[in-house]
Amino acid sequence: MFKKFNEKTDVTSVNAMKSSAQRGLRNKILEQFPNIADHIDEILPKKEPLKAVKCRDHIEIVANSSGELRFFRQRDGPYMPTLKLLHKYPFILPLMQVDKGAIKFVLSGANIMCPGLTSPGAKMSDVPTDSVVAVMAEGKQHALGIGYTKMSSADILSTNKGIGVDNIHYLNDQLWSMAPVK
Repeated sequence: MFKKFNEKTDVTSVNAMKSSAQRGLRNKILEQFPNIADHIDEILPKKEPLKAVKCRDHIEIVANSSGELRFFRQRDGPYMPTLKLLHKYPFILPLMQVDKGAIKFVLSGANIMCPGLTSPGAKMSDVPTDSVVAVMAEGKQHALGIGYTKMSSADILSTNKGIGVDNIHYLNDQLWSMAPVK
């Protein structure tokens, strides 16, 4: 999604969010990620104005008052945390760990194939289809990317071929290198 993203040409507007929209956003985020309830005031403070960054291809990015990117989504899809936020709060998403051989492919934007999730060195959380997951790597501490499951964990194990997780946002893509918004 962010492989060919360019902040100078793809960002169409940056607007302050209304307080009612902020409340709705906080509620959606808490509904989608209930395990961050204790940290929601650090991630999306109530008293701080948030910014909505509208981009081409119906991408919406949420930033805090200092311009740090927090969450993004495409169209009316689920909100996904940015990798920088996921590195600070690694418990937000369930984990899918790939083996060492898949690292260079994930970092180049490739989708995660089922054999990379079922081989020795790989681990999977039990998740249903269409879940937002953190893509981890064998032997690494922080997430390499954020993905969207195309199959449930059980289906990935039983099928063991094809794309298991769509790679949405990964280290050093254009969203990772995007400067804080003003």
